[in-house]
Amino acid sequence: MGASLRATRALVLLAGFYLLGLVLLAVLAAADFAAVTWLHGPAAAKVLIVSAVLAVPIVRGMFMLRTPKGEPPAGLPVTEAQEPVLWQAVREVAQQVGTRAPDEIVLVDEVNAAVSEDAKLLGLRSGTRSLYIGLPLMTGLDEMQLRAVLAHEMGHYANLDTRLTPLIARGRAQLIRTIEHFEARAENKVAKERAKQEKKAGKRIAKGKKAKEIDTTGDGAMYRAMAKLYTAYAKFYMRATLSSARRQELAADLASVRVAGRDSAASALREINALDSAHGFYMASYATLGVGAGLLPLPGQVFGGLRHLLDARAQELDGLREELSTEPASPYDSHPALADRVARIEALPDDGRTGLGTGPALGLLADADRALTALEGAVLAPEALALKRVGWEELVHESMTLYVGQGAQDVRDVLTAEGAGPDLGTLLDAIDADPAVRWRITDRFPKSEKAQAATGRTAREFARPVLRGALNQLVTVELTARGAARWQMSWSDSAVLTYPVPGFEDEIGPALDAATADQCDTEPLRKLVLAP
Repeated sequence: MGASLRATRALVLLAGFYLLGLVLLAVLAAADFAAVTWLHGPAAAKVLIVSAVLAVPIVRGMFMLRTPKGEPPAGLPVTEAQEPVLWQAVREVAQQVGTRAPDEIVLVDEVNAAVSEDAKLLGLRSGTRSLYIGLPLMTGLDEMQLRAVLAHEMGHYANLDTRLTPLIARGRAQLIRTIEHFEARAENKVAKERAKQEKKAGKRIAKGKKAKEIDTTGDGAMYRAMAKLYTAYAKFYMRATLSSARRQELAADLASVRVAGRDSAASALREINALDSAHGFYMASYATLGVGAGLLPLPGQVFGGLRHLLDARAQELDGLREELSTEPASPYDSHPALADRVARIEALPDDGRTGLGTGPALGLLADADRALTALEGAVLAPEALALKRVGWEELVHESMTLYVGQGAQDVRDVLTAEGAGPDLGTLLDAIDADPAVRWRITDRFPKSEKAQAATGRTAREFARPVLRGALNQLVTVELTARGAARWQMSWSDSAVLTYPVPGFEDEIGPALDAATADQCDTEPLRKLVLAP
């Protein structure tokens, strides 16, 4: 579908909103005329009032003068003087696609690239073009894959997709605003009626009478009916505009193939799929691990540390590159299923361009580390920037030490309540004085249904692993507090607790078993953990 036809359809869809409003206003006007002609007195007045209050949201929606503008993503604008190689690559891609290059480039903290255009007069006039490139995206792509992504985005410019965005956004905003007005009025009507009925019920109860059940079923019905009409058109509008958006994505993919080649275009999409999962995991498990402990990685590593994860988990990433979503796209999805996009590209004839021999995309930056550091200042909240900055090893150890200590607080609380705590030493003393305290302690922890029903020896078998786990938590807290154990970070696996004493790992298991046996012996655990 050409740009002119798409623009015409967008105008028709927007006109449909106004036509719906005019039809509803005409219906209300006809109801008013009938009321004045056939009804008299209060009945006619009631019809006029109802039609007037129903007309207000319609008129307000129709005469929304400005289209709300979404906030652009926070990022780091870079000039051509700051990043000449990146700008040159973007201009080359734009020229190859056959469109005007963006007016500004903004580096962002997402595994994504996007374009926008501040078009004027509902898209009739072009405006300032902005290109957003995620540094995490550049971290995982090579240069040719990045050019494929850039060509896709330039394809949106060339196909005038960004020019039509204000027109489509205006229709969506007006529909949403009108629906919200009707729903708000319906809720307000129900709230007033409920308050009125509750007041009457209160008076009846005060007089010793039985109160009537609150019933607001019919209140706000007219408002809800009007909201349903607009909601039905909104669904049609969204399905129509988003189906066009999906076709636009496929058209932009073809621009990607023309510029970078079939293999680079397909591999870029596969890589983005893997990067998106890896980046989410990295941010949750590494970059923000220390926030609860008041820590952040060293400057430049909040986003830059992703490189270490990608290097260490290459095999996992290979799996993610192959695991593309095959679910059919929803009518309300703006993009086709990723598996479908990749399949369409890979089904194209081999163009002989493999994309090999290109360097990492971050190589297009004058100084990648400096850019990663500057991005932190542009996108992180002031509270985050004020946190203490430490190296990865220290961040993992201090954070895990704090979190394990906090996790053991429930154990301490139980021990204190039973008079056997709050630390490992006092617990072992209490066990030596009365071994049965162990089972009274475990009774205070949550139990499964089977554990609750168990008695005698069976009950102890359910309780034994609970007790062992509590002891192990206290052992970890004790050792890390004394510096006798340290949490070791790993880019390829979870953090592990390491012990400086040779053979400690082999001895701790039997020591815990001895302390939780029917004939308990706390001495091995004391010597291993509490001995000076």
